[in-house]
Amino acid sequence: MTRSLCIACEIFARPLYLSAAYSPLVIDIELLERGLHNQPEILRDSIQRHIDQAEGRGYDALLLGYGLCGNGAAGLKARSTQLVIPRVHDCISLLLGDPRRYQEQFENNPGTYWYSQDFLERADSEGKFSSMGPISDEELSRQYDQFVTKYGKENADYLMEVMGGWQSHYNRAVFIEMEIYKNEAVQEKVRSDTAGRGWTFEKLAGDLILFRQLLNGEWMEMPSEFIVIPPNHSIEPSYDTNVFRCVQ
Repeated sequence: MTRSLCIACEIFARPLYLSAAYSPLVIDIELLERGLHNQPEILRDSIQRHIDQAEGRGYDALLLGYGLCGNGAAGLKARSTQLVIPRVHDCISLLLGDPRRYQEQFENNPGTYWYSQDFLERADSEGKFSSMGPISDEELSRQYDQFVTKYGKENADYLMEVMGGWQSHYNRAVFIEMEIYKNEAVQEKVRSDTAGRGWTFEKLAGDLILFRQLLNGEWMEMPSEFIVIPPNHSIEPSYDTNVFRCVQ
């Protein structure tokens, strides 16, 4: 029986564990903390370390529950096992089940900030880094602390106000709702928080299809949705709709 290891971001915990439970294959799952996305180089090193640790453990394939993620997946390679990764740029496409669906949303509503329950549940104790938007609350907080130390609180407040101007470009919050779990309290908190920013709030249905295809082994027959990287080859960005290419 085919055995695979899925190395993925922890915000996909529920979709992955459910998909693994119904998969005809033997699937092991290793989750990495979500905050690694803030620093693509560290994210890449962490994923590569897990890939290296999987060598020699009898896996037929290493499945990556990631997208390009700010080039965090660029350069990844395995020495003796094939790597499989969805042809998507980020976690939003995976949760929506189709990168084309995300592209349509982006074209029609470019000022959208994205949320999901698994993502929100993994906030730190102060609730920072609460959205899947391009600039995290955690990163802003870290920069603020650095500014206070370097320039003093008054100047730090001014700099953060200027840097916070990115929020003025956003006018819509979308909560990706998965049928496998619903928490109205979490959604209402997002609705309340974003209303304070003057944003509209919407819910979009998520889709497990890419998770199921990845863990069911359907990627073997779906080159337009997944790329398979042979041993001793690397994942590289293709800078087109394919997202990735394979290089030796």
